[in-house]
Amino acid sequence: MKKILLALVAGLFIVGCQPKVGSDEWCAKMKEKPKADWSANEAADYAEHCVLDQKPDDDE
Repeated sequence: MKKILLALVAGLFIVGCQPKVGSDEWCAKMKEKPKADWSANEAADYAEHCVLDQKPDDDE
């Protein structure tokens, strides 16, 4: 049971450290990532937020 709890906490910590999709940090990270490793959603988000410069809403 402790291993499951530890894995869950570690997973939440890792997810919490990711930059927000569409932020300048996220765009820079995606620019460095090989294009072959992008998912379809990442490619669409990159086009929307980094190429077309539509920044995410801050009210979320």
